[in-house]
This record gives sequence, structure tokens and C-alpha cells, in this order.
Amino acid sequence: MTAPTKPSHTRPADVVPGPFPGAELHSPVIDWFDEHARDLPWRRPEAGAWGVMVSEFMLQQTPVSRVQPVYEQWLARWPRPADLAQEAPGEAVRAWGRLGYPRRALRLHGAAVAITERHGGDVPTDHAQLLALPGIGEYTAAAVASFAYGQRHAVLDTNVRRVLARAVTGVQYPPNATTAAERRLARTLLPEDETTAARWAAASMELGALVCTARNESCHRCPIAAHCAWQLAGKPEHDGPPRRGQTYAGTDRQVRGKLLAVLREAHAPVPQAALDRVWHEPVQRARALDGLVADGLVEPLPGGLYRLPLS
Repeated sequence: MTAPTKPSHTRPADVVPGPFPGAELHSPVIDWFDEHARDLPWRRPEAGAWGVMVSEFMLQQTPVSRVQPVYEQWLARWPRPADLAQEAPGEAVRAWGRLGYPRRALRLHGAAVAITERHGGDVPTDHAQLLALPGIGEYTAAAVASFAYGQRHAVLDTNVRRVLARAVTGVQYPPNATTAAERRLARTLLPEDETTAARWAAASMELGALVCTARNESCHRCPIAAHCAWQLAGKPEHDGPPRRGQTYAGTDRQVRGKLLAVLREAHAPVPQAALDRVWHEPVQRARALDGLVADGLVEPLPGGLYRLPLS
């Protein structure tokens, strides 16, 4: 995400009923962001819209520390969508490395192809056109429009949802899945001015990433702690549905990762026997391999050979 130049802070026409109106939320959070925002490569002007889009694909469910080196290698190799589009999709999977959730690599490759074919190689500025790209959902379209082009959109990732849940709604955690009520709240809280709205989107996200974290939150460093509904209520414990934990060891996802690691390292088709060695349990191994083939991440060839996809 980018860091738009600092605007004057404006009060939205509609504010959310609660412990504070929107303007009292915007100004301290944006001011905090101006001072504490991390210097990340996708926030720099030279990143451009393509750099922002690449970062948004990579940052989904993946921490910044793991993303940054892969991001920099990716942009050095494919500085424009057309550069990626002319490569085989398997090269995107190979370059994705161990970021996890490798279908994101195929979706980003598909988006690059569509951008090249439909938009002359330039990431579109229009939100609807962004949303129409393959692999682009509601969040990513809003994020690219906001962070790359300074437009006014509600950008609701996990960090922003947690900030709003605590500061405005007064609960420790948001629901497991984004709700219509959360979207309405986020839209209501948007500053009317486009530049301020884009800055607010980046600032609230950074606040959730650095201060209003899922565990061990740093309320003493929070610029809106004195107004936070959750803090004012005594920080009540979460009493909603159990929060989903992420497991990895022993799962099909781990097996898929091991299989893909073999194929990423190979520059020729790999025999079944080489894949059989990565996991001891044959049923789970076969299920994971079948899933990779079904997802388009692995291409089976005659003679029991496998490779990363060429088309």
C-alpha cells in the first residue's frame, strides 16, 4: 500500500454514532501514520500501480518480512504487467517461492495477462475495471484504487476490521468473515475528501498491523486509546464464535508445499518417484498432488511426469 502525501483532514458528512465522530478518529490516526509509517517498497512513488498490486497479492495472509525480498525480486524481473504476461504461468509459481497460497501467483499472472490485453499494459484506474480483472476481489480492487490512485474506497483487511471492531464497536475481534455491517461502518467512516480517505485507509491498516494487533496490543502507543470503545468498556474478552486458527504441520497444505518445492527447483519434468519421496503417507500425498493439478499449479505429462504449468 502507498502513503499518499499528507492532506488537510476533513470531517465526513456522516459520522458513526458512538464514543467519537469520524473526524476525531481520522486526524490522530493519520497524524500517527505520518510519524510512524514503515518505509516499505510498495509505498514509494516509484512502485507505481503495478507494484501496489503485486504487494497486495503477496501480503494476503503473509507477513511483510516474508513478502519484501520476494516482492523486490519479482519487480526486478517483471517491472510491468506485460513482462510477466509473456512468461509461462509456471514461472510465476516458481518465483512465488515459499510465500504460501501459490494460487495467488497464478491469479496475479492472469491479471497481468488481462491488463496487457485489455488495458495496454497499464493497471486500470477505474475501480470497476480493476474488479473485472481475474483474481481481483473486492478488497484488492479497493486497495489498488486507494493506495495506487488515491481514490476514496473502504479498504477492509483484517487489520482495519480489528481497529474498527475495537475502536468503534467495542469488541475485541471482528467476525470471522467480513459482514455487511462492517462494510457499512467502514463506508460511513470514510472522509469525504479523496486524498484524506486514501491516507486514512493506509493509516488505519498500519495501526492494526503495528499497534492494535491481534495479540499483545500496545494500547499505550495508540493515538485513539482515550476514545476506544473497547478500552473504555474495560477490554472485555471475545465472546463470539471461536476464532479460526491456522494450522500447517501435517496438513494437505504442507504436503502441497513440499511437492511444489520439488517442481520449483526442477527445470525439467519431474518423475512421480521424485514426488513420492517428499511425503510418507501415499493417500494424502496423492490427494495433495491431485489438488495441485486441479488448481492448475501442476501439469501432468505422459509417462508419469509433472511440471509447473506452461499455459
